Amino acid sequence: MKSYLSLIKFSHTVFALPFAAVGTVLAFKAGYALDWLLGLKILLCMVFARSAAMAFNRWADERYDRLNPRTAGREIPAGRVTSHEALWMTLISSLAFVVTTWSINSICFYLSPLALLTILGYSYTKRWTAICHLILGGGLALAPIGSYLAVTGIFSLIPLLYSGVVFYWVSGFDIIYALQDEEFDKVHRLHSIPARFGKSKALKISRLLHFISAMILFFASWLIHNRYESSGVWLWLSALVFVSMLIYQQNLVKPGDLSKINLAFFTTNGLASVIYGVLFSMDLLF
Repeated sequence: MKSYLSLIKFSHTVFALPFAAVGTVLAFKAGYALDWLLGLKILLCMVFARSAAMAFNRWADERYDRLNPRTAGREIPAGRVTSHEALWMTLISSLAFVVTTWSINSICFYLSPLALLTILGYSYTKRWTAICHLILGGGLALAPIGSYLAVTGIFSLIPLLYSGVVFYWVSGFDIIYALQDEEFDKVHRLHSIPARFGKSKALKISRLLHFISAMILFFASWLIHNRYESSGVWLWLSALVFVSMLIYQQNLVKPGDLSKINLAFFTTNGLASVIYGVLFSMDLLF
């Protein structure tokens, strides 16, 4: 079980889960009812989608993971999980995701194949395009609008803006993470922003994406403050903390010093997401 949870990086669900909570809270504030069973279904959708995406990524990248010293210790190359087990986990998680969306409402069910195509298809994009980071961002960006649709069944501007926040945020930090594999990607003809433009330009692109994410977040906060009952204190504090964490992670990594990438990628982004979700929910719910 420990190997399976490690394979799908279960702990990384924390990146998008708080933003799914944001979408759910926005739906509640818009006047829609929310019960514990629907909340559980939204949580299950997040877990199943994440599990399918990570298991498929490990299955699809097995060849490269064996060749890359950084990833050679992962579960499949190390023999702790077989490739067939990873594929079965992908199929079971994908089916569970679709069934769960079917139990929620029709629009979530009809859009579930598109969601799976995005999160599973990402694993192959590095073979042919450097914008693979944006595909990953698009996959996680489904969290806010997906949870909003689960409650309301309709699209709305503010949750779509939060999907934009997640899109540019995730795309930016995935570029930072990809700095580690710049040389490996070049040798094996894999595509990424660092392999295409080099470390210095890649970091500048990452900073631009995070700047756009911050601007959308502030705009969304302004709309919320004017549309819903909100003290504004926790709402603006949550935005300031999130943006501060973006600035902090950008300052942790330099073109000539990648020693703090794990701190920038895992710790900083996890904290940014959780703190934002908690403070945002406090403002709108209490």
